[in-house]
Amino acid sequence: MGAEQAPEPPPVVAAEREMGFAERAVAAAGAAVVSAVLVNPLDVAKTRLQAQAAGVVYNPIWSDFRCYPWCNPGINGLGPSCSSECFQYRGTMDVFYKVTKQEGVFRLWRGTGASLALAVPTVGIYLPSYDLLRNWIEEYSDHNFPKLRPYAPLIAGSIARSLACITCSPIELARTRMQAFKESNVGGKPPGMWKTLLGVLSLKQSINHPENFRSYHLLWTGLGAQLARDVPFSAICWTVLETTRRHLIGIVGEESNAAVILGANFSAGFIAGVISAGATCPLDKDPARVLHMNTRRILQEVWSKEGINGIFRGAGPRMARAGPSVGIVVSSYEVVKYIMHRKHAEL
Repeated sequence: MGAEQAPEPPPVVAAEREMGFAERAVAAAGAAVVSAVLVNPLDVAKTRLQAQAAGVVYNPIWSDFRCYPWCNPGINGLGPSCSSECFQYRGTMDVFYKVTKQEGVFRLWRGTGASLALAVPTVGIYLPSYDLLRNWIEEYSDHNFPKLRPYAPLIAGSIARSLACITCSPIELARTRMQAFKESNVGGKPPGMWKTLLGVLSLKQSINHPENFRSYHLLWTGLGAQLARDVPFSAICWTVLETTRRHLIGIVGEESNAAVILGANFSAGFIAGVISAGATCPLDKDPARVLHMNTRRILQEVWSKEGINGIFRGAGPRMARAGPSVGIVVSSYEVVKYIMHRKHAEL
């Protein structure tokens, strides 16, 4: 039975399957750092385009200030206030251009600290949990229920993502608030992650009784919407990724090296990320609304006002971010695991 099913699983050697959670978590944390730094500008663009579609106007200056000279050539800041065109984004590249001009290039990496604070623990829990769950489900199915094996990525991806979301939801709340809304004071320093979270709690305590310790549940505000968005994404993503990765490695052969692992996993991750992002775009709406409305109400409101175009608004930026993000994370993770396994084998 074992010989007949040997070609089925992904090309993971037995020694790699024996890697513990801690070793996998180290590999995942390294992958998370690389991805957060490289993909953050795309994340900023996605967030601003989706928020703009929901009516949030990004303006780094007070409305009665004069326009930037570059926006209305020849005025040199002495003419009328900026037109709304100066703060309307027409696409991902337009976000990059205008943010760089209006706020400086480093603003594209605003929130990277919070992204890292979120990505490292989230991915550190998510990827090792997925690996171990998938391996366990595949082993169980081989001995007890063979028909379950094709669904191992879907089940493992859903459970692993749920665990990561629940654990790291407060950090996601802080990151969402930091990226979704810009401060209107140009010279003002945006609040950090911990100050943002403390602000959530202090706001609750100023409204209700300070002794109400249940206010801490606000740190999990939006968890339902996050699970509704991330769990289907993860289920679709891993189902597509495992199939694609197995096919690609089957083409190049199972004699793996770091370059083959990097290329196969990045390509499979890119394809899976794009497909998953497009399929779950209706579930990824404006972060500001998620803090006050559930996913069903948001979709009903968008559908009634904008129809199908509104439901899938922002699909382009979301897919443009998800493809490279998933590709970078998965390929980095698998390469680091490969290197760690080789080092361990040489000892």
